[in-house]
Amino acid sequence: MSIKLILYIITVPLSLIGLDSLLVENKFKKNHVFQAKILIFLLTLALSYLVVNFLYDIYLNSNFI
Repeated sequence: MSIKLILYIITVPLSLIGLDSLLVENKFKKNHVFQAKILIFLLTLALSYLVVNFLYDIYLNSNFI
């Protein structure tokens, strides 16, 4: 299994938990909770992508390989 896949498996739930604590639903119109949840999901994927690439670059550039 690839190290990137393992990092994604770790970071997606962590970023979802972190972003779920935000009250994004208050910023949307009433009865548009589904759109707010889609936004949270897309932000979760984007944040996970950035974190995984950051950690993978650190892994590749470390002297411990």
